Amino acid sequence: MIVGDSLSDAYGLPRQSGWVHQLTERWDGRHEVVNASISGETTAGALSRIEALLERHRPDLMVVILGGNDGLRGLAPNQTEDNLAALIEKGKAADARVALMQIRMPANMGPVYIQRFESVFPRLAESLNVQLLPFFLDGIFDRPGMMQADGIHPTAEAQSLMLEALLPALEALLAEPSRD
Repeated sequence: MIVGDSLSDAYGLPRQSGWVHQLTERWDGRHEVVNASISGETTAGALSRIEALLERHRPDLMVVILGGNDGLRGLAPNQTEDNLAALIEKGKAADARVALMQIRMPANMGPVYIQRFESVFPRLAESLNVQLLPFFLDGIFDRPGMMQADGIHPTAEAQSLMLEALLPALEALLAEPSRD
């Protein structure tokens, strides 16, 4: 189950162009993929709906790709951290393996805020013992043709690169023995 925002919801594109849909096609029934992503989602929004999602889908793996909208709104990093910690704990309590993606902020957010915000992710991954996934736009966002005109959302051409950046880690997580 992917719990994310516009980066996983294929914002501005047909949903079947997005990396999550491509993942579904790549796995071709070997694993069910649930895209629980909503464009504009915040960590607080996801936290308000996570219990119902976990109950309904009972995922083996929950990938959290959230925080970007919190950061772009200038929310306090400790608030984002608390919400992400609660999401992770709820996923683990539902017996899902949980992975957290590092999220990056644009330079216009200022170096102090960026450092405080971006340090949340490795700290949580370590303290809660979950895998930290690298930000899947690193190495992509600055390449010509990879970002939409808004400079925030990836193009259709970027989606397969985003998937390739994540796929090895996702497959490794699913190959781990069950915790039963």
